Amino acid sequence: MGSYEKIESALIHAGYENDKQTGAVNVPIYQTSTYQQDGIGEMRGGWEYSRTGNPTRQALEKLIAELEKGTAGFAFGSGMAALTAVLSLFKTGDKILLSSNVYGGTFRVLDKVFNHFGITYSLEDMTDVEAFEKKLTPDVKAVLIESPANPLLTITDLAAVAAAAKRHGALTIVDNTFMSPYLQRPLELGADIVVHSATKYLGGHSDVVAGLAVVKDAKLAEQIAFIQNSTGGVLGPFDSFLLIRGIKTLAVRLDRHTENAQAIAEWLAENPEVSRVYYPGLTTHPGYDINARQAKNGGAMISFELTEKHDIRKFYKSLKLIALAESLGGVESLVCHPATMTHAAIPKETREKVGITDNLIRFSVGIEAKEDLIADLTQAIQNS
Repeated sequence: MGSYEKIESALIHAGYENDKQTGAVNVPIYQTSTYQQDGIGEMRGGWEYSRTGNPTRQALEKLIAELEKGTAGFAFGSGMAALTAVLSLFKTGDKILLSSNVYGGTFRVLDKVFNHFGITYSLEDMTDVEAFEKKLTPDVKAVLIESPANPLLTITDLAAVAAAAKRHGALTIVDNTFMSPYLQRPLELGADIVVHSATKYLGGHSDVVAGLAVVKDAKLAEQIAFIQNSTGGVLGPFDSFLLIRGIKTLAVRLDRHTENAQAIAEWLAENPEVSRVYYPGLTTHPGYDINARQAKNGGAMISFELTEKHDIRKFYKSLKLIALAESLGGVESLVCHPATMTHAAIPKETREKVGITDNLIRFSVGIEAKEDLIADLTQAIQNS
């Protein structure tokens, strides 16, 4: 760690020291696939082949490890590639428990890919930790949590669930995409592994697709490093550079994101045309107290439903400033329709059982002027 204490400084300085040869303050892009060796087994600085290791990617991996307070970080070509590498830790007969509302891609990779290898899963309500602990049977080898969960922003007591998992010999994996290490650090709360779709807040500009994983101990670091090198879904040097650049402004961006989100959530909650609002920064949100204890604030994701008289298709078409698009966490505001977009892979019956209705709107609040965002929402609601 450098000569700083706060994460705002770590975002800018962690993972890289100025280039000793040139003094470059930014990590160079080592756009190379291989490295010349001085002789058999004589590698310069240990560099051999860029699937195994690349200086630009290494700087990013050190950066995210320090930010999440982990032992080691690993960079992948997407969030799903990072999660797939983590899930590759498990074997036939192992079971993984998932948060009851979870990103559709996470559900899909377990339901359609890992099931071929005899790895099973179940969706569970983790808000009642005592009841949840009874589900930790001997075949359960991991608990995979999103908190806040996608898309209903359900809050899980990370410390309590991690402690329960540990009592039963299971790993705790937390998808920290919605919060980032600036707002929440699950490893400090007892989790074993943190994953990110770094495409989102960490990149922050909707211009790079990437995934990150951070582990708590050296044994897991060794295992994930082997999987990363063996399966090869690594992040390239230029995308690693873009992600480092994005992370440098994470604090100032998220301060604006969350300021906007709090104001808009309060406005939605008071709007008679809105029937329901999901946002962990509202005191009326279930889990508000837990989230306030384990995270800096409520984040910048909001989900809501309009009253029955509104046509949500017209709502989406009427938006002028806010874009209808997949993804989240960029500087621009985005909305999506979870039932047909991010969570389409989850069967309708399962979606509705956990509360992901066809009327649900998910809103990634950007850093535009909140007055302009509220004005756009107002006219879209009026025109729906």
